[in-house]
Amino acid sequence: MPLRPVASQSRFQVDLVSEGTGGGDGQKGQSPGSAQEKGDGGGGAAPAPASPPAAAAEEAKGRFRVNFVDPASDEPPGCSPSAAAVAAAPEQQQQQQQAASESMNGYPQNGDTMLSEGSLHSAGTTTHHYYDTHSNTYYLRTFGHNTIDAVPRIDHYRNTVAQLGEKLIRPSLAELHDELDKEPFEDGYVNGEETSPAEEAVSKHVADSKGVVKFGWVKGVLVRCMLNIWGVMLFIRLTWIVGHAGIGLSLVVIGMATVVTTITGLSTSAITTNGFVRGGGAYYLISRSLGPEFGGAIGLIFAFANAVAVAMYVVGFAETVRDLLVEHNALMIDETNDIRIIGTITIVVLFGISVAGMEWEAKAQIVLLGILLISIVNFTVGTFIPANDKRAKGFFNYQNEIFYENFGPDFRDGEGFFSVFAIFFPAATGILAGANISGDLADPQLAIPKGTLLAILITTIVYAGAAVSTGSCIVRDATGNLTDAILPGTVVNCTNAACKLGFNFSSCATNTCLYGLMNDFQVMSLVSGFGPLITAGIFSATLSSALASLVSAPKIFQALCKDNIYPGLHVFSVGYGKNNEPLRGYVLTFFIGLGFILIAELNLIAPIISNFFLASYALINFSVFHASLAKSPGWRPAFRYYNMWISLIGAILCCGVMFVINWWAALSTNVIVLALYIYVTYKKPDVNWGSSTQALTYLNALQHAIRLTGVEDHVKNFRPQCLLMTGAPTSRPALLHLVHAFTKNVGLVVCGHVHTGPRRQALKEISTDQAKYQRWLIKNKMKAFYAPVYAEDLREGTQFLLQAVGLGRMRPNTLVFGFKKDWHQALMKDVENYINTIHDAFDYQYGVVVIRLKEGFNISHLQAQEELCTSQEKSAHPKDIVVNLEHSDADSSKPSSKSVSETNSPAVSQDQKDEEDDGKASTQPLLKKEAKGPSVPLTMTDQKLLQASSRFQKKQGKGTIDVWWLFDDGGLTLLIPYLLTTKKKWKDCKIRVFIGGKINRIDHDRRTMATLLSKFRIDFSDITVLGDMNTKPSKENIAAFEEMIEPFRLHEDDKEQEASEKMKEEEPWRITDNELEIYRMKTYRQIRLNELLRENSGTANLIVMSLPVARKGAVSSALYMAWIETLSKDLPPILLVRGNHQSVLTFYS
Repeated sequence: MPLRPVASQSRFQVDLVSEGTGGGDGQKGQSPGSAQEKGDGGGGAAPAPASPPAAAAEEAKGRFRVNFVDPASDEPPGCSPSAAAVAAAPEQQQQQQQAASESMNGYPQNGDTMLSEGSLHSAGTTTHHYYDTHSNTYYLRTFGHNTIDAVPRIDHYRNTVAQLGEKLIRPSLAELHDELDKEPFEDGYVNGEETSPAEEAVSKHVADSKGVVKFGWVKGVLVRCMLNIWGVMLFIRLTWIVGHAGIGLSLVVIGMATVVTTITGLSTSAITTNGFVRGGGAYYLISRSLGPEFGGAIGLIFAFANAVAVAMYVVGFAETVRDLLVEHNALMIDETNDIRIIGTITIVVLFGISVAGMEWEAKAQIVLLGILLISIVNFTVGTFIPANDKRAKGFFNYQNEIFYENFGPDFRDGEGFFSVFAIFFPAATGILAGANISGDLADPQLAIPKGTLLAILITTIVYAGAAVSTGSCIVRDATGNLTDAILPGTVVNCTNAACKLGFNFSSCATNTCLYGLMNDFQVMSLVSGFGPLITAGIFSATLSSALASLVSAPKIFQALCKDNIYPGLHVFSVGYGKNNEPLRGYVLTFFIGLGFILIAELNLIAPIISNFFLASYALINFSVFHASLAKSPGWRPAFRYYNMWISLIGAILCCGVMFVINWWAALSTNVIVLALYIYVTYKKPDVNWGSSTQALTYLNALQHAIRLTGVEDHVKNFRPQCLLMTGAPTSRPALLHLVHAFTKNVGLVVCGHVHTGPRRQALKEISTDQAKYQRWLIKNKMKAFYAPVYAEDLREGTQFLLQAVGLGRMRPNTLVFGFKKDWHQALMKDVENYINTIHDAFDYQYGVVVIRLKEGFNISHLQAQEELCTSQEKSAHPKDIVVNLEHSDADSSKPSSKSVSETNSPAVSQDQKDEEDDGKASTQPLLKKEAKGPSVPLTMTDQKLLQASSRFQKKQGKGTIDVWWLFDDGGLTLLIPYLLTTKKKWKDCKIRVFIGGKINRIDHDRRTMATLLSKFRIDFSDITVLGDMNTKPSKENIAAFEEMIEPFRLHEDDKEQEASEKMKEEEPWRITDNELEIYRMKTYRQIRLNELLRENSGTANLIVMSLPVARKGAVSSALYMAWIETLSKDLPPILLVRGNHQSVLTFYS
């Protein structure tokens, strides 16, 4: 069937309507259909009267026309209709005209063309589709006005194109809001977004709706649940339970089981009515509610439990057949091997029915249910048939004496209430049989609640009725001998019900009897009107349960594998045929079931299987409680009859029942679930299902952030919270890794990225970069946030970030950026902005850290080379590349906005493949893979830069961190190196402290600093007092400094006063002679400090030093930049730190 264009293929063409189109199309009141007829002149229809040209021209001002174009057509937009449309039958055109005229009284007016919902979902034969806005957004009129604005429609909210309808994409804000002279859809998509690979795959392979089998609530849910709940328990073990527990406690047992299953049914109903339900049953419900961790764990064990349950039910059937063979002395080999033979034949037949398709399986279930219902009716009728010869075996019809005697408990052989409950409860574990095939239901949201709850009600009534009936008709013990008949009241000391009814079974007190509720498992066959029908009912119960489990296990497993929670199992996600049948899953389930049938020892594993079911029930209940607790706006179940606290009680009850059934099996289940949970958590599957875990995490974070806001800051809790100006995080990895080293698990890091350039392009880049770079940070285990901003320049953008970034107490307090290495060659306007950014940070009471690495930080130009090589490689090997559209960059041929941070170099995004690699994506983009195409040779400088980019990812070894704490800034200069030494990669480094002092007080100053450090509880290896810090530097270094600043000097003494003042006004960054003279001693200090640094700390792993402060407005930007350059040149990595002069260290407890 030819497909209509899907949303990702659709195009709008927006044309301005000229003022002179008085007689053209687009006139008000003229529908597309009538316009087509007028242009073609066909169909015999008279054209609509045209408006006066002047009026039409006046009306057309500022209006535009929207054409929806089928990309399959070669006809350009705006051309006349195709030949097929022109040759349309007059009847069809007349019908369209009639529909348009009839719709004038309803919503569609002013020429809107009305199409039915069915026609919208069917394939058309014409190339142009005119849609009414009440049925589709791709039309020029909404409420009679020319606009592409959309009215609400369900197809806008679909995730993918599916059988239920086509996903449509509403116009984006940019399309409605941007100027018309801009290209609205420049990237080829209607809303500027790209579809995910899953959506594209679905759109290309839309399943043909013909032949797909979908079940209603009766056939799909009610029948399956009833068949699973009415198991062998009803015919074989219920009478034994009544014998031990009595009628009263038997009803309590049934009631307790019903309470658990009803609460679970209500919880299931709530989850299934909170949105569209796909295939996967319990796994789908839990994973979409609690997330992939719980869902992945439960999905695997629930699928396995269903697979093993097939073997359990088949063995139950085989044992019944074997008993018949023994009764008729017709064993084939021996009892055990006969079970294996019968079981193997049975599972092969069931496998054939399942593979034949869901329709055949459903028909088989209907037949089996019919047999089961006949068996129940047969038993009920039998209780009213006079007992006569059955009295010797304990059956007396309904008798008050038997009811009163059997009402109380009579536990024997160590049995108790909970042991009896543990035996009965597995009968109630079939309530998810309908939900397990949720993908094959026509309307899961209606079918699952209705069918499940009604099945629980019907089966509970039947179980309770059977318990009361058998307890009222059959005595607990009977010999089966007619010779035990007596006349009532003639035997002394015989007061039980049997004696009153004419039989003395007192011998059963000392001898083992074969009949009665306590002894005969086949007593229901005795009671029934026709015994073989009960045997048929047992066959039906076992086979239907086995068939349901054989279908459920592959369906659940397929859904689990489709989500790729366990990558190695993805091969089982493949479906076949119209119904997407998991044939591979059927084969796997068949062999698992066959294996356990051949083992023939199911008593050991049966409790674990029951616990697996209970674990899934517990998590379904907990899912409802958790979703309600998270208060997510998306939690809006249509099913209202649930309560979060009742669901929590249901979850607790399920856990309690697990331990009641078998404590070691419960422990084993919990261990298995926990192990799978840890595995899935460690693997971190790349899914986002909007789980309640995510909602509760947000709620907790919000509540804690608000609570934290009410607490005043305290110096003991101070931590450096950094606004790190990285630009694109991938472009300066060394800067990010160093800051992350002293903030990881301690403080906040926000990666600031200032976008400049054309506003439209910059805003588009921001929208794509936000998710991409935050994802990169998470993938590389960087505990940081990404904050892009658009501004005219770096300073303005940094001001925005300094003021706006953060939430409550979780706000940055320290501005960190790299040293502007290229300031000599850069525009001085950029240098001025760079220095003013430092002044702005101080104005906002931020601390400042300037980090310098001799090789530099920015590797974006190397990444650009790699992207070029990668694009060549992709073009050469198109089949070897799998592109994840969710993170792909914009087309490299388009101009990108200039993205700046601390330098004026554009921050170019890293290659997509590197983003997806774990751990080393940002630091070794060219060394981590062999390029198949021609590679760009690296210069020696670039090689050193590349090596330096990974410097802080390595263990630092036994070295030193030299702290030059020259000025008291509140302690930030000392706190940062201490935090570094607490990290694994820096723990072997020793802290050496350097301070300024006087030559005649060196020992005193050293002792004073040692005392202070000991009070701060900061370990150090050495303290050095610099007594010669104020010595004049060498002439060579002074000359080098003067040579460096020469291009930036004003030399006002050599110019006329007016000329020099004008130059200073135009170029305020220039260094005046007067300024240089005033700050000569401070200049010499920076030069001298550099000499001392090279002398004492030339081999240090890291230097942390006080940042010199320049008075705002007094020191020019060029001179301040020259001081920082002189102070930090030719040194190991150095941090120039200046706190905000508020104490960040304290020695008080």
